[in-house]
Amino acid sequence: MFPLVAIATPIEYTRNPLRVFELDFEENLRIVRYCVKYNKRIIFPSTSEVYGMCDEDEFDESSSRLILGPIQKQRWIYSCSKQLLDRVIWAYGRQKGLRFTLFRPFNWIGPKLDSLASARIGSSRAITQPILNLVEGTPIQLIDVGRQKRCFTDVSEGVECLYRIIENKDGLCDGQIINIGNPENEASIRELAEILVKKFQEHPLRTKFPPFAGYRELESRAYYGEGFQDIQHRRPKIKNARRLLNWHPIIELDRSVERTLDFFLREALGAQEEAYAENVNIIQTQFVNQGIEDIIDISDISTKCE
Repeated sequence: MFPLVAIATPIEYTRNPLRVFELDFEENLRIVRYCVKYNKRIIFPSTSEVYGMCDEDEFDESSSRLILGPIQKQRWIYSCSKQLLDRVIWAYGRQKGLRFTLFRPFNWIGPKLDSLASARIGSSRAITQPILNLVEGTPIQLIDVGRQKRCFTDVSEGVECLYRIIENKDGLCDGQIINIGNPENEASIRELAEILVKKFQEHPLRTKFPPFAGYRELESRAYYGEGFQDIQHRRPKIKNARRLLNWHPIIELDRSVERTLDFFLREALGAQEEAYAENVNIIQTQFVNQGIEDIIDISDISTKCE
């Protein structure tokens, strides 16, 4: 069993904390109990957020402290829900013989992980929001100056590690917690944005999009609300992935950013072309309905579509 249902975007933790708890904890707890009842192995997606405000340089699956903030900072409801599920699954493994593996992704980036539509409502990954800003010609928003550091993992390498967990050769992953991240790809959110802008300016489709509108700095309270508290760094130890799975991430951050940006730019351009074609069809239909029989040249009505 591989349950992937969860709300996993920070703005929702403060905007809809009860919904986060109901879906991320209560619904997943039902699945865990079914796995116990029917003797099924569960591969559970924990999160790097369970480490919270851990003050260690690298987060170790076995020994790092899991430090969360005060109750009134509701952003921790996601981390707390996931951590409690980790503990419940571990307990079921020890007391009821549940076969399990917990894996903790660290900031996966790449094509198709979310959408520009999600970014428009503020519910997207760290890299997708600034890409939307570049596509629309609006300022890239940097929360608290963008000083927060993350370790970014190419989705293709993350999926490869996950595949090896699912395969579970010789049962090595049973009863294990495995970080999936690239500790070498550490960058602040500002540094990530600067890499994006550089790649954007160099992209062959650059002229299809508006000029770069610069940066806009916001306080986290203004963007996320009063219940937010940020994590300043999040760097994984990946000793278990290396030891159990012989997994070694090698794709550099620049390459991952390049691939992600290219995907979204081409997707945005395709959406623009579809909208243009739809507008043309609407205008052609309007002319026909008005009794005009002549063939209409699309170039003649292009200005009407702008």
